[in-house]
Amino acid sequence: MASAPTGNDESVFDQFLTDRGHETERVDWEQEYNKKQCPECGGLHEMAATECTVCGWNS
Repeated sequence: MASAPTGNDESVFDQFLTDRGHETERVDWEQEYNKKQCPECGGLHEMAATECTVCGWNS
């Protein structure tokens, strides 16, 4: 019978994806001039934004 993995399961999953050519780095806001740019949809927001008002992405 198989048991659930213990410990840092996220790093195991990230390693699995990395081994198969996928990127696993954390995605964060990009900066475009004096605005934040959503990495998901490209929407521009004020620097204080924490959630994209276009697509709902948040960091």
